[in-house]
Amino acid sequence: MTAFLNSFRDSAQRLAFGLLALAFLLFAFDAAHAHGYKLGSLEIGHPWARMTPPGAKVGGAYLTVENSGTTPDRLVSVSVAPEIAGRAEIHEMSVTDGVMKMQMLPDGLAIPAGGKVALAPGGYHLMLQDLKQPLKQGASFKGTLTFEKAGTVAVDFKVEGMGGPGGAPGAAAADPHAGHGTPATN
Repeated sequence: MTAFLNSFRDSAQRLAFGLLALAFLLFAFDAAHAHGYKLGSLEIGHPWARMTPPGAKVGGAYLTVENSGTTPDRLVSVSVAPEIAGRAEIHEMSVTDGVMKMQMLPDGLAIPAGGKVALAPGGYHLMLQDLKQPLKQGASFKGTLTFEKAGTVAVDFKVEGMGGPGGAPGAAAADPHAGHGTPATN
């Protein structure tokens, strides 16, 4: 009977150790694949850019900014590695009376206290001008976000497919930059 109890105890300990190791691996995997940044009360979620075809001169980049603080802030500028694009700007796309309007936001983008702003296809976005190379799915590139109050944070933009993160259906159609700068083919 003692041998049975020792065997059971050893099996239970092995199982508990195995479960603990699995939980640790899952936590480590999740942390390694988390793609967010914190700067004061701001949380920047999943910076990404859409892949571009060869010859494209502009691209779009996206992310979310959540402000858990009690003071509003403002995204005032963005930059990317010079080997990626000549410049990056904060833009807004809107549709008024059936007409799409694209404009740079020279004063930046307000991030309300206790609020969240999504830069996503079809709305606010980061416009990458004068691309130096195609943005290829699976690649990543460095960028910098500057906020009026919180300061500057370095981020990595992951290049996703035309459907965006997770291949969101219809996301390619919602992106007004899909195909900009692509040479015409006859």
